[in-house]
Amino acid sequence: MSTDIATDRSVAEVFDHVWEHRSTIQSRDAYAMMLLALGRENPLLACLATDMDYEDHFAKELPRQYVDLGIAEQNMIGVAAGMTVVARPVFANGMSPFAVARAYEQIKIDVAGANLPVKIVGTHAGLASGHYGPTHHSLEDIGVTRMLPNMTVVSPADAWETVQATVALAGDPGPAYMRLGRLATPTLFEERTEFVLGKARVMREPGRVLFIATGPHPNLVAAEAARELAAQGVSAGHLNMHTVKPLDREAVLEASARADVVVTIEDHRAVGGLGGAVCEVIAEVGGPPVRRIGVPDIHYDLVGGEQYLLNHAGINVTNAIAQALDVVA
Repeated sequence: MSTDIATDRSVAEVFDHVWEHRSTIQSRDAYAMMLLALGRENPLLACLATDMDYEDHFAKELPRQYVDLGIAEQNMIGVAAGMTVVARPVFANGMSPFAVARAYEQIKIDVAGANLPVKIVGTHAGLASGHYGPTHHSLEDIGVTRMLPNMTVVSPADAWETVQATVALAGDPGPAYMRLGRLATPTLFEERTEFVLGKARVMREPGRVLFIATGPHPNLVAAEAARELAAQGVSAGHLNMHTVKPLDREAVLEASARADVVVTIEDHRAVGGLGGAVCEVIAEVGGPPVRRIGVPDIHYDLVGGEQYLLNHAGINVTNAIAQALDVVA
């Protein structure tokens, strides 16, 4: 956690602070600030870590509510499940590629199968740590967690949505996975609108094109692509699908019914994640064609900065517009 971010704030004060600095605060720092504020209010809230420094302030102030398991993600999930006997909720934190992929069996059996209030929070999701290479790519986490029973899967768009989601998850009785990035990203929000788990945010009213995106960079791509298409005379809408499970079926069906094409955008594999979930909903009732933008179905054996890898995978404005115009032009 950044040393220049104060941690002596209440929940309401964290909301105000993050809102004011929502384009400059890293989502993981905003999350850590809110988790500490929630931990002060609720002595039964527990924080588990896998040698991640952004929980240091929690450990120093609330040591009886904190356990660092070291670099042992599988063990952390088992301990988190066991701790729900005396602690609710339990937030289990780690780097996304390891907190999910390495510990998947434990998540499946000990958390999702048992329907326990463990909230798994994975930072460095998607291609955020692409500079470390494919061992640190987290491109399957949405797909595998959304297949599990009882799981809620959340991918906030920025720091502001992250603190909103953290509070919502703390009050939700079931298991959940929330994925966060690494660096701060520009905000999408000009107003402090309500956040509801399972309810998409309409960022731009539907038109001939409907962009549905999840996470920071995909939502920024969708917002810019919709603006550029509108400037070209092609109406385009934008749904921010911060909750991938449960997916907001009503919003998808209502918006897609007015569109000639749906384009999904995610920092994840193009199979199994948001695009797959949207296709499942639309296919059940019939609807417009869906174009999925994400990492292709190959071993993405590349090393590079996050933006370079996103562009290489086609998760960019140019490709989003091209996919839309291929149908509506």
